[in-house]
Amino acid sequence: MNITITGISGFVGSNLAEYLSGRGMQVHGVSMRDQLWKNGLNGESDAIIHLAGKAHDTQHTADEADYFRVNRDLTIELFDWFLSSNVREFYYFSSVKAAADQVTGALTEDVIPNPQTPYGKSKLAAEQYLLSKDLPAGKRLFIIRPCMIHGPGNKGNLNLLFQVVKKGLPWPLAAFDNRRSFLSIGNLNALLEQMLTRGVPSGVYHFADDQTISTNTVIQIIGRITERPIKLWKIPRKLISFAAKTGDVFGLPLNTERLQKLTENYVVSNQKIKDLLEIEQLPLSAEEGLEITIKSFKS
Repeated sequence: MNITITGISGFVGSNLAEYLSGRGMQVHGVSMRDQLWKNGLNGESDAIIHLAGKAHDTQHTADEADYFRVNRDLTIELFDWFLSSNVREFYYFSSVKAAADQVTGALTEDVIPNPQTPYGKSKLAAEQYLLSKDLPAGKRLFIIRPCMIHGPGNKGNLNLLFQVVKKGLPWPLAAFDNRRSFLSIGNLNALLEQMLTRGVPSGVYHFADDQTISTNTVIQIIGRITERPIKLWKIPRKLISFAAKTGDVFGLPLNTERLQKLTENYVVSNQKIKDLLEIEQLPLSAEEGLEITIKSFKS
């Protein structure tokens, strides 16, 4: 197969390109930062995997219009090109945040989307445009909504937790016993390969590991791998929430958004794609995937 990947230099793109190339697929990338990006497209590709986009900014310094310009408008341009090309499949990497910022129960594909941030709204706007178009015969459209992706080479909140344990600092949010979904890059790669090589119908699909895991458990995994003692402090939630609001005002590392990310319940169901692919279990458990990522931080 011949695969075109936008955003190939990013964390997901570089990992996915290496994975698919190792399985005999021809992969080439397109950078959409250049205004001449259409010149790099290959009309004879079998599939386009659209990863390029503007990531969520937890510091809230990004202009809302930039999210829509990159996540919606560039996606529309690329999809319109796809519709008139010979490429058969279009994979748009959206986000679970296009569906919901907070989750009660498990997030499934039939939820009525209600994003609250410019990031989520821009991703949903792109989804809505793609789904509004009639697909020519022989073409397929896949909207992928992954939850938090991690793996070697990726930083983010997992690296923040790693540094807390490595430095011997106490974990002050142990009073929040949450459950949340993660997605290891290994499982993402495996799911994409299966979708590329099997006859999955067009649609919206959520990507997540099979099991949920708590932040306290992540801390314990990090402690086991780093061989550092764990200090779990169960400070009252009200006091922590007050400290986070103070962080909003003074720009401190702990703010309300980061607190939510670290302590929220956010469970994502992957059952729809597993049923279609007839997969009982993904290659990596949630804990195995996290162990691989955390071990990479040590080096």
